[in-house]
Amino acid sequence: MIDITIENFEAEVIAASMAVPVLVDFWAPWCGPCKTLGPILEKLEIAYEGRFKLAKIDSDQEQQLASMFGIRSIPTCVLMIEGKPVDGFTGAQTEGKLREFLDKHLPAGDEMAAESEVDEAQALLAAGDTQAALQKMADALAADPANDDARFDYVRLLIATGSFEEARALLAEPIKRIPQPLRFEALNQWLKALEFATEGDNADVAKYDPLIAANKRDFDARFGRARALLAHNQWTMAMDELLEIIMRDKGWSDQAARKLIVAVLELLTPPKPKKQDAVPGQAAGGIELLGKSSAELDEATAMVNSYRRRLSMALN
Repeated sequence: MIDITIENFEAEVIAASMAVPVLVDFWAPWCGPCKTLGPILEKLEIAYEGRFKLAKIDSDQEQQLASMFGIRSIPTCVLMIEGKPVDGFTGAQTEGKLREFLDKHLPAGDEMAAESEVDEAQALLAAGDTQAALQKMADALAADPANDDARFDYVRLLIATGSFEEARALLAEPIKRIPQPLRFEALNQWLKALEFATEGDNADVAKYDPLIAANKRDFDARFGRARALLAHNQWTMAMDELLEIIMRDKGWSDQAARKLIVAVLELLTPPKPKKQDAVPGQAAGGIELLGKSSAELDEATAMVNSYRRRLSMALN
């Protein structure tokens, strides 16, 4: 619990709510219901173990803040998430009603534990400790098996580090869903491409060149070359090859080229910033795309958008 004034409001309420929900309690020393509500809120802040932060504002002393929120009676509580008010209530409430209110909006304890593990994993990746990061991501998924964000991050890093068998096992459930989540299908397509490249000399990009030179419509060779390029992290060259297939035969092999390029574009799309990015400019799972600066992220977005337009033109 923290007392809020106009001086610390921005840091302790607005900024803090970007990381964890903040429940703002407007009260006054003379208010009888406030004296009933306050101790219950303080008890729940402890019981919820960091799932929300309690901020108290003396509405008599901080009339500017009370006016800003349009407070007409007290006690009034406002729940702030990501810098914005999302819900609230007026008057004293029972502990049961307060729990119902909080549980509507707050992440579950296991979800928060998973997010914490993922944040730690990203920090470990930034420090170059990939194995420790993998363990943290495994812990995150174990803490919250239904957390698709944790699953995606973990599988992506497993694929990037060559742990194909474990990655495939973790992909088995999401790729069976109807509808199939695009990001997991993208991982599945990437995994199949890398598995192909591990067989024999399939990763030798040059071996496909004479086949394509002899027959521009040798789509098996072009598709093999695209997957080999992906194995060497030559993302744009791989997409160029896939576009060549699509422009010549949109439906070839059950639209295999379209499916793979869509997957690549999904993987290359810079992720939306998280509340507290441990490693700005890195994709989920710690796979760096095109650098860490905002300018480079803008460049990555522009590149993805350009290929999306080219794909749309090739399909039309």
